[in-house]
Amino acid sequence: MSTHPIVVEDLSKRYTISAVKRRYDTLQDSVVASVRRVLSQEARGAQDRSFWALKGVSFRVDHGEVVALIGANGAGKSTLLKVLSRITEPTGGHAVIQGRVASLLEVGTGFQPELTGRENIFLSGAILGMRGAEINRKFDEIVEFSGVADFIDTPVKRYSSGMYVRLAFAVAAHLEPEIMFVDEILAVGDAAFQRKCLGKMKDAVTKGRTVLFVSHNMAAVLNLCPRAIWLHGGEIAADGPTDEVVNRYLHSLHELKGQRIADREDRRGNQAMRFVDFELRNAEGEQVGGVQSGEPVTFALRYDSDRDNLSNVYAGIAVHGTYDEKLFEMNTDLNGFRFKSLPREGTLLCTVPIVPLRPGSYSFNVFCSVSDEVADWVLNAGSIDVQPGDFFGSGKLPAADQGTFLVPHTWRLDGEAALSRSCGQVSQ
Repeated sequence: MSTHPIVVEDLSKRYTISAVKRRYDTLQDSVVASVRRVLSQEARGAQDRSFWALKGVSFRVDHGEVVALIGANGAGKSTLLKVLSRITEPTGGHAVIQGRVASLLEVGTGFQPELTGRENIFLSGAILGMRGAEINRKFDEIVEFSGVADFIDTPVKRYSSGMYVRLAFAVAAHLEPEIMFVDEILAVGDAAFQRKCLGKMKDAVTKGRTVLFVSHNMAAVLNLCPRAIWLHGGEIAADGPTDEVVNRYLHSLHELKGQRIADREDRRGNQAMRFVDFELRNAEGEQVGGVQSGEPVTFALRYDSDRDNLSNVYAGIAVHGTYDEKLFEMNTDLNGFRFKSLPREGTLLCTVPIVPLRPGSYSFNVFCSVSDEVADWVLNAGSIDVQPGDFFGSGKLPAADQGTFLVPHTWRLDGEAALSRSCGQVSQ
């Protein structure tokens, strides 16, 4: 028997995507489609296509190792954790897991919508292998950690996604497992909750637990994980010290930015609406290759669809820094509205009146949903090059090691008029 808590040997997973559409507008359409399926099984099978989410993945993890799984959308990270968690069966190869496992792979995994938060703590805890006495002992701590105490006796179907994931993580984190599988927990929740998550994971590290951590947050990966495995197209592209693997991965992302959004295949969503191109525009509405600190910029996102009408459309842009860390997000909900109706093709405009970034190159993700279903989500869809500008009206900018953001500000002695400049204006 292996002494390694995680052993993965030649693991593969294949999925089949049917070319037959499953949506039918009328009963007649459904009947006709059913008959055609029966009469042309062989032809239909030829139209179906399969893809390998994992292809020959092999690695071992030692006791107490904290290993990051990184890679673009569709690289196989989440599929790997699902196979290791016994949620889905592999097509080939095998994995041996030795030790008590806590898996947090999806928001509210194992929760029953009709049950309250309190009831789901006991249910989820039992599914994860906790005894009733253990859950009772840790109940108050779990609730306090989750931050949903005021709604603990409310059915979780009324929870927001953030409340779901906080409670789910709180239960899994208090299992005190020997092995933890964590998938994108830092992508959901506010800053305070993310700090709690990081603290809990650091606590797990100090206690010698074995962790597989999936994240797009390279700053967290570098902070938590001495080792990283980069998955690309279902295969291991690199496995080694985190800083080396992350640098190789980030270099590959830089190359992605040169591709047209329309040609990107590593995207999520049902594609009811998809982004096909973008450009940056200045204050005059002219296309530009870059912008200056303190100047306005408009993100123009061109989209298309096979639907005649798109309703209740949410759109967002997330700007990321050097290590793919999220710097800020701009979305329609933050502005208090959604597009009630959009034509099947057009251009969405998002204007930033003052670029608050110091000079450098920044990447951004684009996201949209239609009728509350994810339509398109492209990571590293493009980049924005920020050139030096006279942000403060003083001809000066902070040094490279003095932060990312430029913040308008003034100085004065209490009781005196402010004479320092702020964003090109002299305060009187």
